[in-house]
Amino acid sequence: KVAEALRERRAITVLHELAHMWFGDLVTMKWWNDLWLNESFAEFMSTLAAAENTRYAKEAWATFSASEKTWAYRQDQLSSTHPIVAEIRDLADVQVNFDGITYAKGASVLRQMVAWVGQENFMAALKVYFDKHSWGNTVLDDLLVELERTSGRDVRAWSAKWLETAGVNTLAVEVENDEAGNISSLGIRQSYAEGFETLRPHRAVIGFYNLVDGKLTRTDRIELDIDGELTVVEEAVGKKRPDLLLLNDEDLAYAKIRLDERSIETAIKHLGDIDSSVARGVVWGSLWDTVRDAQMPARKYVDLVLNNIGKETNSTALRTQINNLSATLHSFVAPEAREETRHRAADRLWELAKAAEPDSDAQLQLLQAFINQTRTEEQYDNVQRLFEGELTLEGLDIDADLRWNLVCRLATGGRFSAEQIAEELENDNTANGQQYAVQAYASLPTAEAKAEYWNKIMVTGELSNMIQRYAISGFKSCKPELIAQYDEPYFEQIEGIWRSRSHEISMQIIGGMYPSVPTAELLERTEAYLASLPEDAAALYRQIAEARDGVARALKVQAADI
Repeated sequence: KVAEALRERRAITVLHELAHMWFGDLVTMKWWNDLWLNESFAEFMSTLAAAENTRYAKEAWATFSASEKTWAYRQDQLSSTHPIVAEIRDLADVQVNFDGITYAKGASVLRQMVAWVGQENFMAALKVYFDKHSWGNTVLDDLLVELERTSGRDVRAWSAKWLETAGVNTLAVEVENDEAGNISSLGIRQSYAEGFETLRPHRAVIGFYNLVDGKLTRTDRIELDIDGELTVVEEAVGKKRPDLLLLNDEDLAYAKIRLDERSIETAIKHLGDIDSSVARGVVWGSLWDTVRDAQMPARKYVDLVLNNIGKETNSTALRTQINNLSATLHSFVAPEAREETRHRAADRLWELAKAAEPDSDAQLQLLQAFINQTRTEEQYDNVQRLFEGELTLEGLDIDADLRWNLVCRLATGGRFSAEQIAEELENDNTANGQQYAVQAYASLPTAEAKAEYWNKIMVTGELSNMIQRYAISGFKSCKPELIAQYDEPYFEQIEGIWRSRSHEISMQIIGGMYPSVPTAELLERTEAYLASLPEDAAALYRQIAEARDGVARALKVQAADI
């Protein structure tokens, strides 16, 4: 059994590849700087198709918000960010630009374009574009001219700001009300990050949400164009100020959202009560951004997630928040509070898993989250009792994959031996079983197991693509001190690995084997390494720099976790 999020992801992937029949096959970009003409369009059209023609229609855009947009915002705030229409100098540039900008940001910006020009105009332009350029190669302007003709808007000026510049804007709500509780002024202030000095036009919706019978329900809606540093929303003046004033309701805009204080308080208290999965996704994303920008303490965010994910019904949103929770526990919580917070979080995840509806998607995801966060002996006892069948959850079937999940965690905790792993593999000697067995072996908390898999990953290179992925996961699933001795050898060996192995294999190792614990010492060592790289290692520099960015952000967020 897999999470519904993965089933939906498979559907989106199939639709994405089908979209290449038009974007990529019928009409192909002239050069790789217009790679987005393939990938961004395929990513956008796959979600549009899912939203209009599949059983995922109700949740497709909420899923897009939780997955693609989360990926896009993260990628766009790395030092390696680039315009959607990227400069491609060589084939190494091509490989690393199959990234969150080309796929997720490009698709997000296309959704914004559709909102800006109108979907009918957008589709009419595409029909002319494909008719005119069938079996040929195009450049960006070939599409823009058709969009301008059908919409009557200055799409070239729009493109210059959206497709040809990098960075993400922040849109912040500024609101005041009178003594009667009516809005006296409402403004949307737009800003940019240092080094990315572009203010962009945004088509967005402001939703007014009020508590009605225990649910946060939209009671009013304003759709508008936002442009420049300050946009005054005259239409809102005189309206009753709602419990939640949600900027970017419907998630049309591509921007970081900052809510007013009253709305934040409402959102934190009633996030799970918002009756729109897309609106919940916008709130989840906004609050996650405030943590990453060190404006909300990490432990407050941990509590927010643990208090609300039990009510989340969108499978991808649940999966994303579990992943964000894991990242927060690992990297963002202040070091002195990390272990206690992780223990408390795992206990809460266990309670949520037990309380979840039997045989539900939430039950499976919350249980897997608990297993992966297990730290204390009591928590490991529960994992072991689940494995041995002494403890059961109503409706839960311990199938092959979940059994391996338990095995890998028990191996990490020193509760499973190599001999027991071999027995499990004998009983499930499938492709999946072989991958999980490698993860379990690499998870064993012994110096010998870590040395063996360090050698297989970093020295001999004997592991296949998928097997290596599982081996890296197992190698890193341990107390940091057990593998701290490999931090310096990583920097000594990584350039040779990058030069001698395939792009996919080396990319896994560069990111996956990078030292685990964000510290000032690791940041300093990484900076020194980057300064030492030769000019012809630009693609390696980019990947290490992204890891460096993660450490720098983590240290900043840790300092704010007070």
